[in-house]
Amino acid sequence: MARGDDVAGDAQATALSRSDFGALPDGAPVERWQLDDGVVTVGILTYGATLQSLLAPDRHGERADVLLGFDDLAGYLGDQPYLGAVIGRYANRIARGRFPLNGRTYQLATNHGAHHLHGGPAGFDARVWAAEPIGDSGVRLSLTSPDGDQGYPARLDVTVEYTLAGGVLTIAYTATNAEAPGGPDTVVNLTNHAYVNLAGHTAGDVGPHRVQIPAARYARSDADLIPTGELADVAGTPLDLRAPRPFAAGWDDACDQIVNGGGYDHSWILAATGPGRPVPAARVVDPASGRVLEVTTDQPVVHVYTGNMMSPLTGKGGHAYGRRGGFCVETHHLADSPNHPDFPTTVVPAGQTFRTLTTFGFTTA
Repeated sequence: MARGDDVAGDAQATALSRSDFGALPDGAPVERWQLDDGVVTVGILTYGATLQSLLAPDRHGERADVLLGFDDLAGYLGDQPYLGAVIGRYANRIARGRFPLNGRTYQLATNHGAHHLHGGPAGFDARVWAAEPIGDSGVRLSLTSPDGDQGYPARLDVTVEYTLAGGVLTIAYTATNAEAPGGPDTVVNLTNHAYVNLAGHTAGDVGPHRVQIPAARYARSDADLIPTGELADVAGTPLDLRAPRPFAAGWDDACDQIVNGGGYDHSWILAATGPGRPVPAARVVDPASGRVLEVTTDQPVVHVYTGNMMSPLTGKGGHAYGRRGGFCVETHHLADSPNHPDFPTTVVPAGQTFRTLTTFGFTTA
């Protein structure tokens, strides 16, 4: 990327820059913002509040881009699996696109068979966000989702702040139900859908990566990946990742939740999370490069997806991305929570604000 307009930064601090990244068919411009703390360099698009690139060093200090993505806007506008995007209003699935709230049933747009997935066919991943710098260490992206957007009640004002320091990318989400008290409540579940390959975005199958998730329970799901409502013990199953294990060892160890080498697409229940109290959620190591990703969150769930349903894509540098070419670590609430009163609530009442914090730290081993 051309460096573009220097916004701030010096040799001792995170450097922030901005450049053009094309325009939508209607002429709306898209920007690319870059953060560089001397350890990690991150590229962020205003289209979808997308993480477009992330350069991290291996154990020898050699940096590689570890995010799947595209070199130009056309790739993101095509048929692609939410590469790097912020997902909203509701991450993951809502069964049949319907949920009850305050005595009324809301019907959402459906885009995954009969179900609603990742905010619908025109979710937050397909919007242009407004951007502004946060000092010299971050960028704030803002979006307004009107009442009725994709079928959701209430106007929602959303911000996502990306800040970078010491190899740690912090993502702070804020979503305010902008209706006056007494107005409609809504539901919110936000996450980022970056596809990571710690060996480098061109390296292919992530099966050798070793994953550790400090969770004793997971959410069982049906054939459509909708939670059944049962939170089951991981012990004795391929979902027991409390000790490090290669992805491939789990997805080849068949059980009724992983069949025919289907791979991971599951939610693990984290303990003792709460607003402003992030806990370890996942640790992933690439043995070949030594790159390590450590994720913390204050959300109740970490959802890990190993690209099982990815169709072949041509990504950055003309490289082919295939099935299992990247993994996602999505921090959020459980799928279909509005239809499960016993799950942690995702309701944001009129006039109130939802906040959450996730960090992605990059080191070596």
